[in-house]
Amino acid sequence: MIQFTEQKLKEVAAIISRYPEGKHKSALLPVLHMAQEEFGGWLDVPVMDYVASVLKIEPIEVYEVASFYSMYNLQPVGKYMFEVCQTGPCMLNGSDQIIAYIKQKLNIGVGETTADGMFTLKTVECLGACGYAPMMQLGKHYREHLTKEKVDAIIEECRATAN
Repeated sequence: MIQFTEQKLKEVAAIISRYPEGKHKSALLPVLHMAQEEFGGWLDVPVMDYVASVLKIEPIEVYEVASFYSMYNLQPVGKYMFEVCQTGPCMLNGSDQIIAYIKQKLNIGVGETTADGMFTLKTVECLGACGYAPMMQLGKHYREHLTKEKVDAIIEECRATAN
């Protein structure tokens, strides 16, 4: 059954209380983050429906937001998600080649996960670190000035810390 713990529901109430009366929908982004973290790293329809019920909004309002932002996953993802920036500055500095290399190295396409469930490759819009291009986000950390050698090292680092 999909349900936040009592503690998480208190956190949701605290988030809602940050906003003026009648503006509880403003809590949607942080509550979606909580739900994604709590329910397996992605947002399937029952989870999004649950979030809608908690916030007392229509499910379509949740679907619209979750499908718009790249930070929400609408399908299962690997333990490590490589979110490679593909906007202008990163492309000018080789992000296309980095994306192609990751695809070849891990034998997956963009939006796919390796057979062992370890890695997912995702392309994203600007991560706001243009001076460090090409770059990607891995969890809460940026990996900058990417090269094939750095990608190899990141993959090995992830494999070594997977346990």
